[in-house]
Amino acid sequence: MALRFNWATTLVIIGLLVIWQLVSLAGIFPAFALPSPVAVWKSLVEILRQGYGGQTLAADIYVSCLRILIGFVGAIVIGVPIGLMMSRNKFIFDIIDPLLQFVRPVPPLAYIPLLVVWFGIGELPKIVLILVGTIPVIIIGTMSGVKSTPPLRISVARTLGASNAQIFRKVVLPSALPEIFTAMRVGIGVAWTCLVAAELIAASSGLGWLVQFAGQALQVSIVIVGIVIIGLIGYGMELIIRKIESAVVPWRGNI
Repeated sequence: MALRFNWATTLVIIGLLVIWQLVSLAGIFPAFALPSPVAVWKSLVEILRQGYGGQTLAADIYVSCLRILIGFVGAIVIGVPIGLMMSRNKFIFDIIDPLLQFVRPVPPLAYIPLLVVWFGIGELPKIVLILVGTIPVIIIGTMSGVKSTPPLRISVARTLGASNAQIFRKVVLPSALPEIFTAMRVGIGVAWTCLVAAELIAASSGLGWLVQFAGQALQVSIVIVGIVIIGLIGYGMELIIRKIESAVVPWRGNI
C-alpha cells in the first residue's frame, strides 16, 4: 500500500509539473506572473549559490526553523500541563477557558502590530506569536484526550486499588497521548502560519521574509521557491512528529 501510494504521489507531482510547464509555454499568463518549473529551478540554484537580499538560503532556513523549534516546543511545554490541569480541575477550567475561547478565534495577524509595538522587530515577538497561535491548539487537544479516557478503564484501575496519581499516570495520560500528538500535528502547521505571518511584516531574515522581499520585487519564481521550501520543511516536521508518535504510542494505528 505504501509503495503504491508513493508511486501515485510521484505520478501526480510529475503530472502537475508537466501541466504547469505547458501552461507556462502556452503564454496564458505573463512569464513574470507564472514562471515555468525550469525558471523556478534556476532561481533555486541561483539562491543556493549567491543567496538573496544579503542572506544565504541556508541562513533563512536556519532562522525560521530555530524560531519554530523554540515557539513550538514552548507551546507544548506550556499547553500540555495547562490542558491536563483544566481537564482535572474545574476551578482552573473556569478561570482559563473564557480566556482561551477569547484568544482562539482572533487571527494571529491581528496581534502583530501590538507585538511589534511592545517587543520591537527582534526575535521575541515572533516567538510570542507562535506561542499565542499554537498553545490553544495544544490545550484543547490535551483536554480532548483526557476526556476521551474510557470510564471503564478508570473503574477497573480503582477496583485494583490504584491511587488517583497512579490512575492519572498509568491510565489517563496514556489514553490522552494520541489526542495530544494529533494536536501537535495540527499545531506545527499553525506555528508555521504564525511564523510566516510575522516574518512577512516584521523581519529581516527567514523564509517568510524571503517570500515577502521577492514578492515586492515581483520575482515570482523566488516566491515559489520560498513557498515550496516552507511546505517541504513543514511536511518533514509532520513526519518527525508521526515517527515520535509511533514510538511513544505504538498501540495507535498509523494514519
